[in-house]
Amino acid sequence: MPPGALIEAILSGDRRALARAITQVESTKASDRAEAEYVLERILPATGKAVRIGISGAPGAGKSTFIEAFGEHLTRAGKSVAVLAVDPSSRRSGGSILGDKTRMERLARNPSAFIRPSPSGTTPGGVARRTREAMLLMEAAGFQVVLVETVGVGQSETAVADMVDLFVLLVSPGGGDDLQGIKRGVMELADLVLVTKADGDLIQAANRAEADYRAALHLMRPKYSGIAPWVSKVSAVENAGISETWDDLLKLHIELDAKGHLRRLRDDQARRWFWNEVQAVLSDAIASDPDVAAEASRIEAAVVAGKALPYAAARSLIRAFRGLDGQGDAP
Repeated sequence: MPPGALIEAILSGDRRALARAITQVESTKASDRAEAEYVLERILPATGKAVRIGISGAPGAGKSTFIEAFGEHLTRAGKSVAVLAVDPSSRRSGGSILGDKTRMERLARNPSAFIRPSPSGTTPGGVARRTREAMLLMEAAGFQVVLVETVGVGQSETAVADMVDLFVLLVSPGGGDDLQGIKRGVMELADLVLVTKADGDLIQAANRAEADYRAALHLMRPKYSGIAPWVSKVSAVENAGISETWDDLLKLHIELDAKGHLRRLRDDQARRWFWNEVQAVLSDAIASDPDVAAEASRIEAAVVAGKALPYAAARSLIRAFRGLDGQGDAP
């Protein structure tokens, strides 16, 4: 499909064209990347209108189950929903299971929903390097709510907060040490903490967890001045608290927009995205140049051998890169 026809198909909401464009965005082939950039530049005016929600939580917290129930509620309410589910890639083989469509079987068959599993690759932070670009394509295709499911919770998994409007942290009731498993940095980024599995024998544990998290959030500095995060309970199995969750998130999104927080948030995200790409492009350029890559290996060996400090070695590598790239030595 020619790029012009692909752009037109995406803007008309064609699912196959959207899937093809995301595949090109995620590709490492130079020809695919060139076409992907061409397409992205031209669909930019049609982006930015969706509600972007990040959903994170430790393995077993019920992210996929919640997203399916949440997505089905949204589609019943007349919303179109796109889900970007990022699966961890193996450090040994580089592969990913990408089983999210099987975990969200009903939502995957929903005509108002689109689920795209993606491997995280070598990108830290529980997201893929091209997650932001895939989100733009989904927005251009007309999806009104974009959900990003990350691989888990940890200090590095806060990267998802740099690409969404609202950050939802899912926690499961359980062994009595719930707070010990969640790092402060993740808690401070959360706009909403949802205690999942609040049904059956776990209802009392869910009540205790809700009280504990409320007390913990009360001691932390709020993400936005005058807007405190909150804690709720949900049961995806019993469909309890799902509609209230959307109502609360939508109300918060409207409030953030009205107070100018949303515009500033997206501006900051775009700025960080730019600098992240600067670092990634520089790393790619070093690795793709044989002479610079050889010099990088030599400098790396000196660091490993304890003969050079990493910071000084990094500056030496940049000087080598600028010299071998024909730009002259750094001052």
